[in-house]
Amino acid sequence: MTSSRQENPGSIPLSYRAAGVDIEAGDRLVENIKTHAKCTMRPEVLAGIGGFGALFEISKKYRNPVLVSGTDGVGTKLKLAFQSGKHDGVGIDLVAMSVNDILVQGAEPLFFLDYFACGKLDVDTATRVVKGIAAGCEQAGCALIGGETAEMPGMYPEGEYDLAGFAVGVVEKENLITGLTIQEGDAVLGLASSGAHSNGYSLIRKIIEKNNMDLSTDFHGEALVDVIMRPTRIYVKPLLELMKLLPVKGMAHITGGGLVENVPRVLPDGVTAVLKTEAWEAPPLFRWLQQQGNVADSEMRRVFNCGIGMVLIVAPENADSAMRFLQSSGETVRRIGAIRRRNADEAQTIIE
Repeated sequence: MTSSRQENPGSIPLSYRAAGVDIEAGDRLVENIKTHAKCTMRPEVLAGIGGFGALFEISKKYRNPVLVSGTDGVGTKLKLAFQSGKHDGVGIDLVAMSVNDILVQGAEPLFFLDYFACGKLDVDTATRVVKGIAAGCEQAGCALIGGETAEMPGMYPEGEYDLAGFAVGVVEKENLITGLTIQEGDAVLGLASSGAHSNGYSLIRKIIEKNNMDLSTDFHGEALVDVIMRPTRIYVKPLLELMKLLPVKGMAHITGGGLVENVPRVLPDGVTAVLKTEAWEAPPLFRWLQQQGNVADSEMRRVFNCGIGMVLIVAPENADSAMRFLQSSGETVRRIGAIRRRNADEAQTIIE
């Protein structure tokens, strides 16, 4: 007797696409981003996008190289990207948060990898995001050598995604910036931010929601949404050049925690940074946020960069030269304070 398997007449053959994952869409995305990634290549890249792992050779110019790495995301600024449809700048934000972090230790960013996760892949949106990542890498002089696109049905609401990334840089061991040489009398310089960068957006969104704000409203000649979504400034190239000209004793990337929590991260015990608020004018965005949200001064300084995206500490005799060079490189820079001896139980950053 011949046996036969009983078929379920109502069954439907399953596939990955039926489960919500479109492999072909992922392939289209890879093809779309190859051109943008190619623009970021460096001679040290041996193999980039497309393989299981990217290969990068450390340049022979380094005698005693130290690798410096950093990782970050964009945070809830993405929620406003979903709301406004402005996806082009968040890739720059992603790169900036990592490359600015490793820069403060003197490292030249070498390469960057990203992770893009979504419930259903929208190739056009993802292409815009990765195009921004490539633009950020070009600004930082590092290569976009790989990444991962994860389509995970049911993990994210429709139209939403998450971003993460990391950068690897290199610095000669003898040139590592540790902050240990910072001493009383040193000058504190502040480089202007481009806006809120990628920090404090949960509070920004709350202020917008509470006041029922229309993001298309004119704000000092621009749409409010464009001001709020302006990408994080990348300080890599001018600061790497500055470090070739004169000693930089310390740097602090002003991210979450603002000036009061980030500047102390680079200060040695026994000193404090005294910053003068009259030395720079907070951009209109921050004044508007404070007014609309009735936010206390102390909270503003703890949450936002308040117009200063990067802090440098140099010897007082080098302050004017550093400022002139940075201004000639297109940066807006102010002498915002000085280092003095720290009193017992005193905070390491005081804003007056």
